[in-house]
Amino acid sequence: MPQLTTNNSFLDRIGLPSHLVWGYIGVLIFMMGDGLELAWLSPYLVEQGLTVKQTAFLTTMYGVAIAISAWFSGVLVELMGPRKTMLMGVIAYIVGQSLFVGLALPSLNYELMIPTYAVRGLGYPLFAYSFLVWITYRTPQHQLGRAVGWFWFAFTGGLSVLGAFYSSLSISLIGHIPTLWSANLWVIIGAFLAMYVNRDNFVIDKSNLENESKFKGLLDGILIVKRHPKVGIAGIVRVINQASQYAFPLFLPIYLSSYGIGMTTWLNLWGTIFLSNIVFNLVFGFVGDHFGWRNTVTWFGAVGCGVFTIMLFYAPQIFGGNIFIVGTIGMLWGACIAGFVPLSALTPSLVGEGEKGAAMSILNLGAGLCVFVGPAIVTLFFDLVDVKGVMWILAGLYVVAAILSRFLTIPTEEELELAKVPAESVV
Repeated sequence: MPQLTTNNSFLDRIGLPSHLVWGYIGVLIFMMGDGLELAWLSPYLVEQGLTVKQTAFLTTMYGVAIAISAWFSGVLVELMGPRKTMLMGVIAYIVGQSLFVGLALPSLNYELMIPTYAVRGLGYPLFAYSFLVWITYRTPQHQLGRAVGWFWFAFTGGLSVLGAFYSSLSISLIGHIPTLWSANLWVIIGAFLAMYVNRDNFVIDKSNLENESKFKGLLDGILIVKRHPKVGIAGIVRVINQASQYAFPLFLPIYLSSYGIGMTTWLNLWGTIFLSNIVFNLVFGFVGDHFGWRNTVTWFGAVGCGVFTIMLFYAPQIFGGNIFIVGTIGMLWGACIAGFVPLSALTPSLVGEGEKGAAMSILNLGAGLCVFVGPAIVTLFFDLVDVKGVMWILAGLYVVAAILSRFLTIPTEEELELAKVPAESVV
């Protein structure tokens, strides 16, 4: 397994691994390209004639692809190394995006939109989550909470901040379709920085090249939940973490428009919300290292998100289209989404050294499934319970996450030894 790198530069002292800094910058730019349509594609498609349910189903299928890709990312890094896995993600993204924008979207061919958007969804988990696994292997544990905080700073800063602000400007200048085409350029630039300008050396165990080892590695990505049930719990909490983030863009801008908050304002509001989020990705990285990873997830993440999800629904009804109040509540919700950041440090700490990649695969699977679960909730329940019901369902999930997170205690060395199984019993 790769050796940890310990430096004493300014970047390392603030928790940002200096040997991986170009990777962080690459993820930021890649995710800006990937996420530039996140906040506006659904309302745009509704304007073009699709229903909210159709756009939610499209995003749900996109989420299925992301979940599959996210699960494979951790295991593939251990089998192939991060650069090859990330390159697979770049290729999948460019092929899917080009087919979606070039063929499916101009003609509103819904049957073609679903598979091409799904292929696009295979891209970013293989790219970004593989780099997250890279971080967990190459960062000392005392720095890991802050290091993953910086990862989510870059990831969310690109996906939901720069992507939203860039779209707000680009759409007004060149239109929706050219804006989508421009995503490929940003993805390529980010990939080049993260994979090639970043010179950090990640050496994989040569035995992973054996077919039997590959099969065992893939099985480990599933069987680890049986050996370490807490990893499965962490995966469920991770699903709940961002379910609302991927549900909100499907209906919230339409809901807010009835209170006078238009699309341009919404895009700027969404970007501002995630400015708060990326700042608190760093804050909760530090808080988690001192207050406790589990406590941070429970009280700041799950409880906070539940409270502010409900407030986001009622605030427009009480205060109308007051953008300051709605925006403030949104920023507090965005800050609490970041309260789950310590999960990326906590989860690999639930297992032994040789199982961290498999544990991160489960966490990455959770990160992918939230892209599926959020839109699926809208697909299944929006027509039945409308905006109010969906918001309460999402808030209820955060209560579940708060309860589950209390079980995420770090095991002792003796417990880890008992969880080990002979290699031949796995394969």
